[in-house]
Amino acid sequence: MTTTTDATLDQALQLVSRQQAEMERTLKLLVDENSHTAERDRVNKVGAMLAELFTMPGLTPEWRKSERFGNHLILTTPASGPRTLLIGHHDTVFPPGTFEGMREDGELLRGPGVLDMKGGLLVVRFALKALSEVGALERIPLAVISVADEEVGSEDSGPHLRELCGNAKAALVFEAGRLGDAIITRRKGTGGITARAHGRAAHAGNAHREGVNAIWALARFIDAAQRITDYDRGITVNVGKVSGGTSKNTVPDAAEAVIDFRFVRTDDGRDVEAAMAAAADRVAGEVPGARVEISGGVRRLPLEQTAASRALMERYAAAARATGLGAGEAPLLGGGSDANTVSAVGVPAIDGLGPRGKGFHTNDEQIERATLVPKAQALIRYLLTA
Repeated sequence: MTTTTDATLDQALQLVSRQQAEMERTLKLLVDENSHTAERDRVNKVGAMLAELFTMPGLTPEWRKSERFGNHLILTTPASGPRTLLIGHHDTVFPPGTFEGMREDGELLRGPGVLDMKGGLLVVRFALKALSEVGALERIPLAVISVADEEVGSEDSGPHLRELCGNAKAALVFEAGRLGDAIITRRKGTGGITARAHGRAAHAGNAHREGVNAIWALARFIDAAQRITDYDRGITVNVGKVSGGTSKNTVPDAAEAVIDFRFVRTDDGRDVEAAMAAAADRVAGEVPGARVEISGGVRRLPLEQTAASRALMERYAAAARATGLGAGEAPLLGGGSDANTVSAVGVPAIDGLGPRGKGFHTNDEQIERATLVPKAQALIRYLLTA
């Protein structure tokens, strides 16, 4: 348990209570800078802004360079002992020109990343700034990480996240806050498969018998793949994109399908991979001369609730309730996050701790501006009492 006093806690809470306007001003600076994952220079610009914002006594910054994406920012306190990880990301899903800038709308703030998840990063920053100003931050074993590729699966940042888990006791992830401030303890695992069918080209009129139709072979595979869906087990398979062939009068020699799958339990992910491989093998017998090659597989293991993550949720929930926030448990979610990544290596994780809002990944992305301060206060309470 962190050593603290009621006076220290009250001072930190009071500091944050006066920061509403500054939080909104700072959030606008971040949101107004587009940081679509594929725009590496833009993502790095926002990362540099974050590094400046997190410059404070008690935090030491470190950059983890990336060749493919923006760079990942890690900040640590000097305190020894098992750390609490505070996790976020500074990339967004919106290409330049598609959805730009933050605007006020009564009780709401709207804009790309205002919820997912620049708002969550602001909650962390202002909480830690208050702790730094009252001299408490350097005594709390913490690592903060903001990755630059979360929206495409965190494959590049994953090794850095897992490295930090080696000395971690808990992880708090500041993705979009849900209705009623519900705390996320379960997320489905995610996977992706690319299936490539190979046949033999031929003229559809003069040499149809000599051809092997790759699209037909792929269609057989697609039917089998879709049938892997099992709603009772929480398994879904979606063939989202199909391409192939050159013209209607040519027997196609190649076709491709891109597939998404989701699952609730780790073993189910392995079962889906095995079922996909078996379906590909069957095609050779069903369409003589054809073959289907598959690549990919599980990308993120599920965030499964454990006794440790349940206890973590209850500790954070007590801090949230003391701040006037909701503190229920969110239902199982279909989308993955970096909570999946850290929980897969045994670190208890909870998620959805950013400002309350809705519409992430849409042009209706919004937060309730009045939740910025209490979310930061809840984090302060948790860090000083957990």
